[in-house]
Amino acid sequence: MNIAIFGGTGRVGRLIIERALQEGHTVTALVRTPDKLRDLAGSSLQIVEGNVLDSDAIFQTLQGSDAVISSLSTDGGTTLSESIPLILETMIKLEIKRIVAIGTAGVLNSRTEPGLLRYQSSESRRTLTRAAEEHHNVWRLLEGSVLDWTLVCPTYLPDGPSEGSYRVETDYLPEDGKRITTGDTAAFAYSQLSSDQYLRSRVGIAY
Repeated sequence: MNIAIFGGTGRVGRLIIERALQEGHTVTALVRTPDKLRDLAGSSLQIVEGNVLDSDAIFQTLQGSDAVISSLSTDGGTTLSESIPLILETMIKLEIKRIVAIGTAGVLNSRTEPGLLRYQSSESRRTLTRAAEEHHNVWRLLEGSVLDWTLVCPTYLPDGPSEGSYRVETDYLPEDGKRITTGDTAAFAYSQLSSDQYLRSRVGIAY
């Protein structure tokens, strides 16, 4: 499989690249700082140096790909929600259907306040909602697209290897879920490339 990835130098994105390469796939990553992936460089990893707001760089990254992973994070601004429309438009142009994106548990449904998302409700302990609002915009864009998308929504995300035995739930964070490591988030997101179980769905993930 030829996999395009955005956000490949991030905590989850890099782990996804490592998994994909270990399993023999070809990966193309759009990054601003190629040196961060030089230790993984080889014939199966193609690095495109550029900005995720550059349509030409996105086209170069996506050309020839079978599926897409976005593990882009928020940057305090609107880069995330500005880049996703460019990625989706290019996917449609190139007839690529599958995208798996990493979001946040804040955009899952609230259990305690029906009709609200977690970041809008008392379930959220965060006083600042900018990051969740960016991910909310991404969800809206995915939902309004014709693509086969899955939005993986981890809760508190410490660095760490896969521990296994995590729980997943469509549209909600698993009951009493408190954390999920970057390793298991990467493992679950990567596994969705070969699964249609959660097509066009948000998926909460936690231990």
